[in-house]
Amino acid sequence: MPVPLAPYPAPPVPFTPPNGGQSQLVCIGCRNLLMYPAGATSVCCAVCSTVTAVPAPGTEMAQLVCGGCHTLLMYIRGATSVQCSCCHTVNLAMEANQVAHVNCGNCHMLLMYQYGARSVKCAVCNFVTSVGASPGAEQKPSS
Repeated sequence: MPVPLAPYPAPPVPFTPPNGGQSQLVCIGCRNLLMYPAGATSVCCAVCSTVTAVPAPGTEMAQLVCGGCHTLLMYIRGATSVQCSCCHTVNLAMEANQVAHVNCGNCHMLLMYQYGARSVKCAVCNFVTSVGASPGAEQKPSS
């Protein structure tokens, strides 16, 4: 007579607090990504032993890539510039939705473009206007 086999007990599900209970920040010493529990005020890096202060709760963080050495930088959202701790380049920290305005170099239509753009193409006359160009700089119609 066959003996019925009992199913294996389900492994216990680890407790996960709301929002994962953990946050991330970049070590100020070696640039490694550090995980820390909710409520921590500082984190000691296991690689370089540098202690990094944790931003105040509710502080929104943003990221950008350094224009000098292409290192991923993390900064407090709302900052206007971020200095890279690797190459010391000062990077402008522009929000993704920040825009600027310039008049078309051909038809003078007011154009809107995203910060960081080097040129903007007019939707009316297809002229490409260089952004931040000095008067008399070469501008050409696009094909």
